[in-house]
Amino acid sequence: MSLPHQVVSPTEWLEARKALLVKEKELTRLSDEIAKQRRALPWEEVTKDYVFDGPNGKESLSDLFKDKSQLIVYHFMFGPNSDVGCTGCSFLGDHHNGTDIHLEQRDTTWVAISRAPYEKLAKYKERMGWTWKWVSADGNGFPEDMNVSFCDPPTGNEMYNYKTPSAVVPDLPGHSVFFKDKEAGRIYHTYSIYARGGDVLLGTHQVLDFTPKGRDDEQFGQNKLSWVRRHDEYGNEGDCCSSTAW
Repeated sequence: MSLPHQVVSPTEWLEARKALLVKEKELTRLSDEIAKQRRALPWEEVTKDYVFDGPNGKESLSDLFKDKSQLIVYHFMFGPNSDVGCTGCSFLGDHHNGTDIHLEQRDTTWVAISRAPYEKLAKYKERMGWTWKWVSADGNGFPEDMNVSFCDPPTGNEMYNYKTPSAVVPDLPGHSVFFKDKEAGRIYHTYSIYARGGDVLLGTHQVLDFTPKGRDDEQFGQNKLSWVRRHDEYGNEGDCCSSTAW
């Protein structure tokens, strides 16, 4: 059996590995520098009063912070007319289970927000076994203002990932970050990231990147997540991730 890769001596392997390590360290330093620049971005004040529906009833954006000064929002694709959440967003949701306790030690709260009514979110969350908080923005304008929800049919003037896309669907994924001045009660939008930018939070991808076959997703064309299923649907057809936003 011929192996699909070059096989070398231990000495040659070590030389090749050390050469790659140099580039990996360069990437680490660049990533650290970009994170520093991200923290230095200017902020914009949030002046609208958004009210969400969740497990605690009606809550404002300020309430979602709990007692923390930082809030990370995941814009989960789950529209009012859907009965289940997006497969790709569910994939990311699996990765967040259990991280709340760690984020809270760093003055940070994480919450998912979707347009579907809270009853649908709660039912799907129970099915998936998720522990994180999920609230509904049904009709409050928040997803639209964060550029993750659009008219159906689209008008052609939509803005997603800081550009006008060739095509959009009513809901798309992303992350938005907010800071609250607890003394003054003011909230600021500090950062948002969309599309492939959120891929860094998919730990499965990062682990696969260590393997010889990598993510092995070139065969799926533009929709790299089309192999993904909800975690209780592997082994049957299920719904694949239909969004190309990643």
